[in-house]
Amino acid sequence: MKLFNDLIDETKNLLPKDGVVNYYGKIIPNKLANTIFHSLLENLDWQHDEATVYGKHYITKRKVAWYGDKAFEYTYSGKTKKALPLTPGLLKLKQLVELKTGETFNSCLCNLYHNGEETMGWHSDAEKDLKKHGAIASLSFGAERKFAFKHKQTKEKLEFSLEHGSLLVMKGETQEHWLHRLPPTKKIKNPRVNLTFRTIVEHN
Repeated sequence: MKLFNDLIDETKNLLPKDGVVNYYGKIIPNKLANTIFHSLLENLDWQHDEATVYGKHYITKRKVAWYGDKAFEYTYSGKTKKALPLTPGLLKLKQLVELKTGETFNSCLCNLYHNGEETMGWHSDAEKDLKKHGAIASLSFGAERKFAFKHKQTKEKLEFSLEHGSLLVMKGETQEHWLHRLPPTKKIKNPRVNLTFRTIVEHN
């Protein structure tokens, strides 16, 4: 399914039911996106991600960095991370995304995929630390990669390409009813950085 046209309707819901996904296309011009991409690669505190699945500990080739307005704690895949202060660059990008979407965010989980063989399996972002039905804004830099959705009940699948400098937003009941993943591909040899802006809810 080819997503891109000369004109992109950013208000169109890409999901047929049970959630809302909007694609805004390239919101950052190529030259500026290139500068931001290299800055993110060089300046973020990239660490290999860790996960515990069925009691087994894994360390991923993919790297992550976690930032927030406060030192939020975020638990997923059996591991708890504490947010670093948002960098000036991430803060500007957060403000741009908020202006574009009308949503607000207080944190950013950053992912670095070195090539197309580094991936993210089927999952939904429905951890208790995240605002229920809150928006998650995904800003992509670097290699263009496919992004897939699968309905939890019907198993219906959708797949889109995310361009360098583009924005995708998931909100509403999307995480309750849909899984998403970044499929692997041997064709892509270049890195991709993905910034996912989220809202953390602090529990007493």
